[in-house]
Amino acid sequence: MLASRPRTTPLLTRIAACWFGLVVLGFLAYAGHVAYDLGGSSSDRLFDNVGYNAAMLGAAIALILRAATRRRDRAAMLLLAAGLTSWALGDLTYTLLYGGGEAPYPSVSDALYLTFFPLCYAGLGMLIRARFRGVSAAAWLDGLIAGLGLGAVAAGVLLDPILANTGASVAEVATNLAYPVGDLLMFLVVVTAVGLTGWRPEAMWALIALSLIVSVVADTTYLFQVANNTYVEGSWVEPLWPLSGLLLVLALWMPSRPVARPPVEGWRALVVPGAGVSAATTLLFVDHGSVAINTPARLLAAATLVVAVVRISLAFRRSRRMHEQSRSQAVTDALTGLGNRRILIEDLDETIELAGQGDPRLLILFDLNGFKHYNDSFGHPAGDALLARLGGNLEATVAPYGRAYRMGGDEFCALLRPAGAPAEALAAAASAALSETGHGFEIDSAYGMALLPFDADSASEALALADRRLYSNKESRPLGVKRQLRGVLLQVLGEREPALLSHLDGVAALALRLGRHLHLDAEALDVLVRGAEMHDIGKMAIPETILNKPGPLAPEELVFMRRHTILGERILSAAPALQPVAELVRSSHERWDGAGYPDGLAGERIPLGSRIIFVCDAYDAMTAVRPYSPARPPQEALDELARCSGSQFDPDIVDALKAVLTARERATPGGGRELAEFRSS
Repeated sequence: MLASRPRTTPLLTRIAACWFGLVVLGFLAYAGHVAYDLGGSSSDRLFDNVGYNAAMLGAAIALILRAATRRRDRAAMLLLAAGLTSWALGDLTYTLLYGGGEAPYPSVSDALYLTFFPLCYAGLGMLIRARFRGVSAAAWLDGLIAGLGLGAVAAGVLLDPILANTGASVAEVATNLAYPVGDLLMFLVVVTAVGLTGWRPEAMWALIALSLIVSVVADTTYLFQVANNTYVEGSWVEPLWPLSGLLLVLALWMPSRPVARPPVEGWRALVVPGAGVSAATTLLFVDHGSVAINTPARLLAAATLVVAVVRISLAFRRSRRMHEQSRSQAVTDALTGLGNRRILIEDLDETIELAGQGDPRLLILFDLNGFKHYNDSFGHPAGDALLARLGGNLEATVAPYGRAYRMGGDEFCALLRPAGAPAEALAAAASAALSETGHGFEIDSAYGMALLPFDADSASEALALADRRLYSNKESRPLGVKRQLRGVLLQVLGEREPALLSHLDGVAALALRLGRHLHLDAEALDVLVRGAEMHDIGKMAIPETILNKPGPLAPEELVFMRRHTILGERILSAAPALQPVAELVRSSHERWDGAGYPDGLAGERIPLGSRIIFVCDAYDAMTAVRPYSPARPPQEALDELARCSGSQFDPDIVDALKAVLTARERATPGGGRELAEFRSS
């Protein structure tokens, strides 16, 4: 197995760092000679020729070594190193060829100097591209506005004096102008990059900007001095160029990371581009007065304002898009993408105005059946996915006639223009779209309608009427699959064991009272009562010799008897509509302390409905006549439940049962009339 290749060579990195340190020391010695005559006047020639050129070439070599030690940004660093090397060779050529006399315009040195600019533009461009990925167009424009505006001011301040003091030779004028123009363009590039950082540049870009400022000061001062014949070799201007190079090397030694977006937002992000626009506007205002501004400055100022207009257009478009998104979010259900209750009210108000006797509108409200069990069984993410699917089905079904909405939770709505189609047929098709059946679940819907303008003349009245009809539909709908299956199973069990059927009725009636006392919702209460009615349905598979044995069961008989909860679950699970009931039946003999069967569940891991059924089953068994024991008084049964509270039974359920069984109710614990009314609902 080949070893992975290191990204950098540690030895080369140390060599590069040592070399850069030596160059810095050499530069400090040279700068000390210029500023404080270090070494005396006798060493002027040595420092001016050897020291200066050594500092420039040393900085270029240090940058090459830095590029060699770093794979990331290597191409950009090599371009910058090539630019710095070209400048250093220009200095060296000037020393060797023209050190003792006047240089022509343009000279070989000028060609090498000016090569520095395009190489650096390319290198900086690559750095910007690598660092500022995913930055918005607005951020780029902010930086460009600042760069153009400040560049316009610099051109207006610097170019005129240089032109005024430059000879008439076209070559001389072009050469002298190339330097400040190159510096201005470089300045524009760097200011743009700094703008992309949100005007909080990291160390690398801050040092690059400082390097450029030092270079601009050196070039501008040199051109002024040459134009005015005041330039003196070995003056304070000379160390600025190697200082600029060393700052560039130091900048590229700094750690840097890609910037996803400017860290500064809001009004602070507009300060610098605002300054650029202000500078350009002021410059153009001055140009229309008594002071004439040169053409490059005028063009840069105009370009600044053009870019500012583009930036404003982008800001306006973004603001409008955000407003549209905000509006869309305010009237759209995030889960299904359907309209929400707010837009339904708006659409309904408008529809009522448009609806007429010959062109009616149909409002349909839907409520899902079975969704709570689905959510509890499969989890909220699956429940959300189901709502999204059903919402999509509803939208596709009603699309030819109108719009679908989600009111919230498991409630949907449709506002349709029937255009001659039967209202009941449209409602039935939409209701069918809100149904789904799978292993262990069955989802369908009930609905209520209002036909406009016949049934209502306001949005609130239409919704209230459709809502009343929806719940009237739920309460009066024909016997469903669950009720039919319950009737069949209990009839079979009753034919085999009539006494057991009576016991199941007693448990179901008591569970109904207890569930209402605990404020269970309608669906959970329905599942609880069905579970109580059929918690012993598995006993159909138990032999009568075991089921009706007058004495204690043998160990092997007890094991077989305890399988009735699993058998009951299997029987009920054959019908998806009874899956939630099957789950309660399986756990209906689990104990609070975990010693029950078949899974040894304990505490709140036991489904709440199963805990209720277990307590009600025990109470009814104690208060009813059994083949193996006489009936016990209600209070004695309650005392026994209290004694086993916390071990066999859930203490909260036992306490709730005590509250339900008042002195009046103890005489009729079955509650047959109440159970009958519930079954008929």
